[in-house]
Amino acid sequence: MSETSSLEAAAADLVPRARSGDTFALEQLLRRCRRTVYQWALVQTGEAADADDVTQEVLVRLHTSLRRYGGRSRFTTWLYQVTRHEALSLRRRLRSRLRLTEVITQEAAVNTTTPSDPVEQIHAASVAELAQHLLRMLPRRQREVFHLADLEGCTTAEVAERLGMSPVTARVHLFHARRALRAGILERWPELAEETQP
Repeated sequence: MSETSSLEAAAADLVPRARSGDTFALEQLLRRCRRTVYQWALVQTGEAADADDVTQEVLVRLHTSLRRYGGRSRFTTWLYQVTRHEALSLRRRLRSRLRLTEVITQEAAVNTTTPSDPVEQIHAASVAELAQHLLRMLPRRQREVFHLADLEGCTTAEVAERLGMSPVTARVHLFHARRALRAGILERWPELAEETQP
């Protein structure tokens, strides 16, 4: 019996029990799903670390959203679609990090107009490394809001609608994300603060 067939057989018993509130059945289901989900995620991402991230997200979603599985398709078919969606989401987040790196690097190049300009001291590689580090340090929600608002140009209302939150909450997440990124950059290059003073 294949791994997928084995999981499908186990799910036939565990899913109904887990959906009815049996926490032991839910724990068993999560344990049985982990290996298969990781294998699927590894195929989707090609990287072990990324596959780990996707697996964790899928298991969290499975834990919190199992009742959304309506039983209209095989459980493993539904789980594969959830895994694929999370892998695609991860790729979008990674692309957004690269895009932010490019934006910051381009701005640094544009601003190096005079020899005394402190931005001239910043090497593109350092900027890219710092931008990626700072983005990784942000909580997931802040990364999502920052990406949608500042990189994709969505309005606060659009961000709120996409992420299922109120506009006020979206603005709060965006404020904290911007403040954290700015603080991280200024911590590394405090001389840039002088450039922003009137």
